[in-house]
Amino acid sequence: MLVIDSDVKSSPATLTPAVLQAASMLGLYHAELARILGMLCGEIGQLASARKRLESDSPAWQQALMFLRLYWAIFQLKQGDRIASWHWLRAHNQDLQGVPLLLMVDDNEMRRVLEYVESLMTDNKETGEGPPDP
Repeated sequence: MLVIDSDVKSSPATLTPAVLQAASMLGLYHAELARILGMLCGEIGQLASARKRLESDSPAWQQALMFLRLYWAIFQLKQGDRIASWHWLRAHNQDLQGVPLLLMVDDNEMRRVLEYVESLMTDNKETGEGPPDP
């Protein structure tokens, strides 16, 4: 399991921009991020314009922490390749039986996607192999 830096996860002033940056790096629309975090699209706009921050210990805060873990897992899996990460999120995945982004946005299954990606990372550490291309 990947660990988020304690400075990022302990402060709305650091978690909020980290989540927005990760969403941008993955090419997510505000509406997609809103669905993932369980917020309204307008609230994401307020986060982006720094008129609002994620509230600690809220359901959105917990989702944001999970989202950052997922971002870092995909980043490592795809060795920092933003285009490969973008494509992975949007391509049908046989093991997940769906498109990861749609599973997260439409089916509220970010935890399942995260667990899958983290299991790939664990499998690679145990075998000593490089990242697979799921």
